[in-house]
Amino acid sequence: MPEENVKTYTFEEIAKHSASESAWIVIENEVYDVTKFLEEHPGGPEILLEWAGQEDATDAFEDAGHSSDAREQMKAYKIGETVEEERNAKPKVDICFFI
Repeated sequence: MPEENVKTYTFEEIAKHSASESAWIVIENEVYDVTKFLEEHPGGPEILLEWAGQEDATDAFEDAGHSSDAREQMKAYKIGETVEEERNAKPKVDICFFI
């Protein structure tokens, strides 16, 4: 559940921020404006831009093995959260096998 007084964003709004002029990423349903951090990112701006405007960069973030310092630094870039109703709205694929 979103914290009180925290701005929420739809995935449609997030998708508008997918370039170096305005780059937002989503990690664990939290929205970060990383525009000013692009050139400072130790892995370079390209990896952030790859995920900017996408619905979820959580797996990529976790796979990179970020330090606790990096996680702490992220807090400065948090601008809000994803709209709760959209979080689980991604279609799930059911696969049935008939024998």
